[in-house]
Amino acid sequence: MDEVRTDWRTPKPNRLAADDPHRSEILMAHDAALKQGDTGYLDPATGWWVFSAAYLAAREACCGNGCRHCPYV
Repeated sequence: MDEVRTDWRTPKPNRLAADDPHRSEILMAHDAALKQGDTGYLDPATGWWVFSAAYLAAREACCGNGCRHCPYV
């Protein structure tokens, strides 16, 4: 089992850049998913499904796929 980062709810800059034009929308969608207990959300820019940090943390290990909200890296 991998250890979850202390700041696991916030994506690392190499997964979501501070200057990403959709950063605010992405973080709002992620926060809403966390509050609602959803496994993820639709990315506001691409429409792709993105897993939430809570869902990924429940998996108990990093899958190595470069997930935006990975709580382990």
